[in-house]
Amino acid sequence: MDLEFGNYRLKRGKRLLIGPEGPVELSARSFDILAVLLDRPDEVIGKGELFDAVWPGLAVEENTLQVHVSALRKLLAAGMIVTVHGRGYKYAGPKPFVVAADTAAPSRPSIAILPFDNMSGDPEQAYFSDGITEDIIAELGRFKEFLVIARGSSFQFRGKTNDVAEVAGKLGVQYVVEGSVRKIHNRVRVAVQLTDAASMAHLWGEHYDRQMDDIFAIQDEITQMIAARLARQTRTAIASRTRARPTGNMSAYESYLRALQLAAEYETVVQAEPFLQKAVDLDPEFAGARAMLSFVESIKYWWSSDPGYLDSGLRIAKTALQLDPEEAYGHLASGFALMFMRRFREAETSLDRAVALNPNDPFILSMRALLLNYVGKYDEALVELEQAQRRDPFAVGWFEDFLGIFLTNAGRYREALASFARMSTSTSWSRVYSTICNAELGETRLAAASLARIRSSYPQFPGITLDGILREEVFHEDPAIFDRYRAILERIDTPD
Repeated sequence: MDLEFGNYRLKRGKRLLIGPEGPVELSARSFDILAVLLDRPDEVIGKGELFDAVWPGLAVEENTLQVHVSALRKLLAAGMIVTVHGRGYKYAGPKPFVVAADTAAPSRPSIAILPFDNMSGDPEQAYFSDGITEDIIAELGRFKEFLVIARGSSFQFRGKTNDVAEVAGKLGVQYVVEGSVRKIHNRVRVAVQLTDAASMAHLWGEHYDRQMDDIFAIQDEITQMIAARLARQTRTAIASRTRARPTGNMSAYESYLRALQLAAEYETVVQAEPFLQKAVDLDPEFAGARAMLSFVESIKYWWSSDPGYLDSGLRIAKTALQLDPEEAYGHLASGFALMFMRRFREAETSLDRAVALNPNDPFILSMRALLLNYVGKYDEALVELEQAQRRDPFAVGWFEDFLGIFLTNAGRYREALASFARMSTSTSWSRVYSTICNAELGETRLAAASLARIRSSYPQFPGITLDGILREEVFHEDPAIFDRYRAILERIDTPD
């Protein structure tokens, strides 16, 4: 049952909101709140009732509800949602009415590209089929007209006999792409098919048997054919977007594919460096490899706290962007480095550009969310982070870590602790933020013990001060944040 209200249409089955200009980006919780309000347009819905409907069985602070209502108000026409002080919220727009689902406006297509099967008979060749899959994901990710599931979640189904409808349900997508790759000497065979998960109709399929030198043409054709089929589901015309050949050196490209496989995982990202360096050495004008190398170089700062990696990452990114100004990961690396150099406004420009170039990359979205948090835009940061998770629903660690930080800075300490508790392995900064949360919630002994453990976790800085801890783990544009956190830590500090 779909509902139409004013110039909007709520599509329950596909959990989509269609506005006057097409699909509206809406978080899952905001969608549920809107659905509850539209179901009873003449009534005031109490906050407790909304919590029970949207967060059943969870303890959620009132500010969480306010954030989502605020997001809805920004997306809808003015005055559609009103606050009835002391009671709750009410839908106050044009009267909603039921419409047939098949008359609804076309929705924004959502798609998952499953990892192509390695048919070479050699497990060592898996990097090649994985790399081709990632390249297609990245290219489709450039289309703002689609929502593309990230590599991390799609690759959860690697090496399995998958039911397309089940996969689509788990990932929340309408379309699924499957394929296989067989690489034998200097020839490559690629098979691919696009399936509508709801009807199980095969919308398009193709086989390619080409020389290795044609691999980029194959990827372009696959991307454009998928885009052309899905474009029929939107009101936006898809222009031909053939990319420039990234490199003429096949050995450089194979090294790059090996690097992509490693760079996709937090635990192995640094291991991608020698393969990227080899690709750059073989083809100094391979902008994509340089851009990824700049990202890997910059992110090494997370493991070492050595600002030298930020300097070198920024330098490599500059070279990559001189070769190709539209390399999203070059802008990401620049934004990452500038952010941790505390040059927040410059970082904002770089990360905005990275998102514009690849609006479907969950890591790029999460990095911009981190920046929004560092400049005090907590509500926007939470919405951006939720959009990142929508594109990578199986990502857990980084999402919970970032969410905990954002909630701590927003003063939502209990929710922040719940988020940190869901992490399988805690990070040094999550431990600092958890200590602050416990202190503010009156758990003084727990906070003091946590702070003592934090002090002992810096063997490279014996006798580290509270200022030193905050300088290592807390980033923010507003100096008042550091003053407030220092005062909190001083209150529970009990050094030996």
